[in-house]
Amino acid sequence: MKAMRVLLLCLLGLLTAAGVVAGYQLRKRPGGSGTVKNGVVPSGAPLLVNLTLIPSAAAQGAVCMDGTVPGYHLHPGFGSGANSWLVNLEGGGWCNNVGTCRFSKNTKRGSSNYMEKQMQFSGISSNKPEENPDFYNWNRVTVRYCDGASFTGEGYDAALLSGCSAGGLASILHCDEFRALFPQSTKVKCLADAGLFLDAVDVGGGRSLRSFYQGVVTLHCFFPQNIVPNITTPTFLLNAAYDVWQIQKSLAPDKADPAGYWKACKFNHSKCDSKQIQFLQGFRNEMLNALQGFSSSSKNGLFINSCFAHCQSFNQDTWYGDYSPTIGKKRIATSVGDWYFERSKEKAIDCAYPCDNTCHHLL
Repeated sequence: MKAMRVLLLCLLGLLTAAGVVAGYQLRKRPGGSGTVKNGVVPSGAPLLVNLTLIPSAAAQGAVCMDGTVPGYHLHPGFGSGANSWLVNLEGGGWCNNVGTCRFSKNTKRGSSNYMEKQMQFSGISSNKPEENPDFYNWNRVTVRYCDGASFTGEGYDAALLSGCSAGGLASILHCDEFRALFPQSTKVKCLADAGLFLDAVDVGGGRSLRSFYQGVVTLHCFFPQNIVPNITTPTFLLNAAYDVWQIQKSLAPDKADPAGYWKACKFNHSKCDSKQIQFLQGFRNEMLNALQGFSSSSKNGLFINSCFAHCQSFNQDTWYGDYSPTIGKKRIATSVGDWYFERSKEKAIDCAYPCDNTCHHLL
């Protein structure tokens, strides 16, 4: 985790100097995505952004699990967003023991040798104003995730650290560190999508996620519910109240459900009986209770919808589409933008399932 903190610092320093050069190259040749005018790819063409490796990171010990150098994908900003940065920390789960880490180091989650050479930018990373109205012309960079443990300058107008899943947890863990990299004149905030992993009791009466985390780190403060009340940097939490990863992996894992009572329900909410729905409503209530201190701060924002989902900011359909999820008729992208630019206070908490018919359920 120390190495990945070094990587984050190293990368942000690199982007200050290299952003101008990389930006010029990417404007001329945007990862094979077609002709770019003012940084915008023609409508209908996917924005594919090339992978850039960071050889200098190795000297500081910031490497992937297999020792290869880390990398990122950068698409330059333009116009009013030329000096603003959106830094996305890629998600991908954790490896929590020798066996899973050995497997991961031979995949893109543990080695830059296996990373895609191009990545499609959509959702909060889109460069089209009709898809991403507030951040489309910012410098947008995705930091590739390859350490298996959540990644444990001058001249900037604005910056937003974001990520989903393990990347969302990383944006919580490193939010204040990220703030410290910039002068006080820079507006810096953090967005955590699907990063609110709760220390909750599973269906067998145990704490599966606590046991899982112990294979990664033995710090109690690794749980977001214990961290978010103490973050001083303005932070926005975007989360599904019925997070499908947590339902499948920490609330009803096979080990906690040896009889298989939850097998159908955890993969398809329409197959849950009344007792199972009641248990999931208890999980939602626990999430909301954990956020009481966080939500009381005027600088923070919330969008907790009652969907069976996981990661909603990087999918165009859920971020800002004609049929995107809404709370109070406001889409996720609009809520995040209104919070970041302080156009309004954003503390959107959905009514309990099944009241929301705008959800894009994943199970």
